[in-house]
Amino acid sequence: MKKVLLFVGLSIALMTNAQDGEAHNEEAGKKVASVILENMDGDEVNTGEMGFEGPVIISFWATWCTPCKKELNTINELYLDWQDETGVNLVAVSIDDERTKSKVPMYVNAKMWDYTVLMDPNGDFKRAMGVNNVPHTFLLDKDGTIVYSHNNYAPGDEDSLYEELLKLASSDVKE
Repeated sequence: MKKVLLFVGLSIALMTNAQDGEAHNEEAGKKVASVILENMDGDEVNTGEMGFEGPVIISFWATWCTPCKKELNTINELYLDWQDETGVNLVAVSIDDERTKSKVPMYVNAKMWDYTVLMDPNGDFKRAMGVNNVPHTFLLDKDGTIVYSHNNYAPGDEDSLYEELLKLASSDVKE
Protein backbone atom coordinates (compact mmCIF):
# COMPACT_ATOMS: atom_id res chain seq x y z
CA MET A 1 0.00 0.00 0.00
CA LYS A 2 2.85 2.38 0.84
CA LYS A 3 4.40 1.75 -2.58
CA VAL A 4 1.13 2.56 -4.33
CA LEU A 5 0.73 5.81 -2.38
CA LEU A 6 4.35 6.73 -3.07
CA PHE A 7 3.86 6.00 -6.78
CA VAL A 8 0.67 8.08 -6.94
CA GLY A 9 2.33 10.95 -5.05
CA LEU A 10 5.38 10.93 -7.33
CA SER A 11 3.20 10.75 -10.44
CA ILE A 12 1.22 13.79 -9.33
CA ALA A 13 4.39 15.69 -8.49
CA LEU A 14 5.93 14.87 -11.87
CA MET A 15 2.79 15.89 -13.76
CA THR A 16 2.68 19.18 -11.83
CA ASN A 17 6.35 19.90 -12.55
CA ALA A 18 5.95 18.98 -16.21
CA GLN A 19 3.19 21.57 -16.52
CA ASP A 20 5.04 24.29 -14.59
CA GLY A 21 6.37 26.82 -17.05
CA GLU A 22 4.57 25.36 -20.05
CA ALA A 23 1.59 26.75 -21.86
CA HIS A 24 -1.58 26.39 -19.85
CA ASN A 25 -4.54 26.59 -22.12
CA GLU A 26 -7.36 25.71 -19.75
CA GLU A 27 -8.04 29.48 -19.86
CA ALA A 28 -8.49 29.28 -23.64
CA GLY A 29 -11.93 30.37 -24.73
CA LYS A 30 -12.56 32.60 -21.72
CA LYS A 31 -12.98 36.35 -22.09
CA VAL A 32 -10.58 38.79 -20.50
CA ALA A 33 -11.84 40.01 -17.12
CA SER A 34 -13.25 43.52 -16.91
CA VAL A 35 -11.51 45.44 -14.10
CA ILE A 36 -10.76 49.16 -13.72
CA LEU A 37 -7.01 49.80 -13.39
CA GLU A 38 -4.84 52.88 -13.74
CA ASN A 39 -2.12 53.47 -16.27
CA MET A 40 1.14 55.16 -15.28
CA ASP A 41 -0.43 58.59 -15.83
CA GLY A 42 -3.22 57.81 -13.36
CA ASP A 43 -5.90 57.47 -16.04
CA GLU A 44 -8.49 54.72 -15.53
CA VAL A 45 -8.56 51.84 -18.02
CA ASN A 46 -11.22 49.13 -18.20
CA THR A 47 -9.36 45.90 -19.02
CA GLY A 48 -12.42 44.50 -20.76
CA GLU A 49 -12.65 47.48 -23.10
CA MET A 50 -9.10 48.39 -24.09
CA GLY A 51 -10.14 49.12 -27.68
CA PHE A 52 -7.30 47.43 -29.53
CA GLU A 53 -8.02 46.37 -33.11
CA GLY A 54 -5.78 43.31 -33.22
CA PRO A 55 -4.43 40.66 -30.88
CA VAL A 56 -3.35 41.61 -27.36
CA ILE A 57 -0.65 40.16 -25.13
CA ILE A 58 -1.27 40.74 -21.44
CA SER A 59 1.79 40.10 -19.30
CA PHE A 60 1.55 40.18 -15.51
CA TRP A 61 4.86 41.23 -13.95
CA ALA A 62 6.49 43.01 -11.00
CA THR A 63 9.62 45.08 -10.51
CA TRP A 64 10.92 42.53 -7.98
CA CYS A 65 10.43 39.60 -10.41
CA THR A 66 13.62 38.87 -12.39
CA PRO A 67 12.01 36.37 -14.83
CA CYS A 68 9.23 38.91 -15.51
CA LYS A 69 11.70 41.61 -16.43
CA LYS A 70 13.74 39.20 -18.57
CA GLU A 71 10.64 38.19 -20.50
CA LEU A 72 9.40 41.74 -21.10
CA ASN A 73 12.88 43.03 -21.98
CA THR A 74 13.34 40.18 -24.47
CA ILE A 75 9.94 40.84 -26.04
CA ASN A 76 10.79 44.55 -26.17
CA GLU A 77 13.63 43.75 -28.60
CA LEU A 78 11.12 42.01 -30.92
CA TYR A 79 7.99 44.04 -30.28
CA LEU A 80 8.13 46.50 -33.18
CA ASP A 81 8.57 43.63 -35.66
CA TRP A 82 5.71 41.73 -34.00
CA GLN A 83 3.50 44.81 -34.26
CA ASP A 84 4.35 45.29 -37.94
CA GLU A 85 3.62 41.63 -38.74
CA THR A 86 0.54 41.02 -36.61
CA GLY A 87 -0.83 44.30 -35.25
CA VAL A 88 -0.35 43.05 -31.70
CA ASN A 89 -0.45 45.31 -28.65
CA LEU A 90 1.20 44.41 -25.37
CA VAL A 91 -0.23 45.37 -22.00
CA ALA A 92 2.19 44.93 -19.10
CA VAL A 93 0.22 44.69 -15.87
CA SER A 94 2.33 45.48 -12.81
CA ILE A 95 1.26 43.70 -9.65
CA ASP A 96 3.58 45.83 -7.53
CA ASP A 97 1.82 46.80 -4.32
CA GLU A 98 1.57 50.24 -2.72
CA ARG A 99 5.12 49.94 -1.32
CA THR A 100 6.84 49.16 -4.63
CA LYS A 101 4.58 50.59 -7.35
CA SER A 102 6.54 53.87 -7.42
CA LYS A 103 9.42 51.89 -8.98
CA VAL A 104 7.32 50.91 -12.01
CA PRO A 105 7.53 54.18 -14.03
CA MET A 106 11.26 54.49 -13.32
CA TYR A 107 11.91 50.95 -14.56
CA VAL A 108 9.61 51.21 -17.61
CA ASN A 109 11.08 54.55 -18.67
CA ALA A 110 14.67 53.34 -18.17
CA LYS A 111 13.97 50.31 -20.39
CA MET A 112 12.02 52.43 -22.91
CA TRP A 113 9.16 49.95 -23.12
CA ASP A 114 6.63 50.95 -25.74
CA TYR A 115 3.90 48.98 -23.99
CA THR A 116 0.71 50.02 -22.30
CA VAL A 117 1.53 49.64 -18.59
CA LEU A 118 -1.29 49.22 -16.10
CA MET A 119 -1.06 49.14 -12.32
CA ASP A 120 -2.83 46.42 -10.30
CA PRO A 121 -1.59 47.18 -6.74
CA ASN A 122 -4.53 45.44 -5.05
CA GLY A 123 -4.36 42.39 -7.32
CA ASP A 124 -7.96 42.73 -8.52
CA PHE A 125 -7.18 41.97 -12.17
CA LYS A 126 -4.64 39.34 -11.19
CA ARG A 127 -7.30 37.46 -9.18
CA ALA A 128 -9.96 37.92 -11.86
CA MET A 129 -7.61 36.37 -14.45
CA GLY A 130 -6.64 33.47 -12.17
CA VAL A 131 -2.98 34.48 -11.97
CA ASN A 132 -1.20 32.79 -9.07
CA ASN A 133 2.39 33.77 -9.80
CA VAL A 134 4.31 35.94 -12.23
CA PRO A 135 5.26 36.15 -14.96
CA HIS A 136 1.98 35.03 -16.45
CA THR A 137 1.26 35.90 -20.06
CA PHE A 138 -2.01 35.72 -21.98
CA LEU A 139 -2.65 36.08 -25.70
CA LEU A 140 -6.09 37.43 -26.59
CA ASP A 141 -7.78 37.58 -29.97
CA LYS A 142 -9.30 40.83 -31.22
CA ASP A 143 -12.54 40.01 -29.36
CA GLY A 144 -10.81 39.70 -25.97
CA THR A 145 -10.97 35.90 -25.85
CA ILE A 146 -7.98 34.10 -24.36
CA VAL A 147 -6.35 31.86 -26.98
CA TYR A 148 -3.06 31.10 -25.20
CA SER A 149 -1.63 31.34 -21.71
CA HIS A 150 1.86 30.79 -20.35
CA ASN A 151 3.22 30.85 -16.81
CA ASN A 152 6.85 31.49 -15.80
CA TYR A 153 9.67 32.36 -18.20
CA ALA A 154 12.68 30.63 -19.66
CA PRO A 155 14.73 31.95 -22.59
CA GLY A 156 13.00 30.88 -25.80
CA ASP A 157 9.47 31.13 -24.40
CA GLU A 158 9.01 34.28 -26.46
CA ASP A 159 9.40 32.08 -29.56
CA SER A 160 6.41 29.97 -28.50
CA LEU A 161 4.40 33.13 -27.86
CA TYR A 162 5.37 34.45 -31.29
CA GLU A 163 4.29 31.17 -32.95
CA GLU A 164 0.89 31.41 -31.23
CA LEU A 165 0.65 35.06 -32.27
CA LEU A 166 1.36 34.15 -35.90
CA LYS A 167 -1.31 31.42 -35.80
CA LEU A 168 -3.79 33.93 -34.42
CA ALA A 169 -2.85 36.59 -36.98
CA SER A 170 -3.19 34.12 -39.86
CA SER A 171 -6.61 32.98 -38.61
CA ASP A 172 -7.73 36.63 -38.41
CA VAL A 173 -6.71 37.14 -42.05
CA LYS A 174 -8.83 34.15 -43.14
CA GLU A 175 -11.97 35.55 -41.50
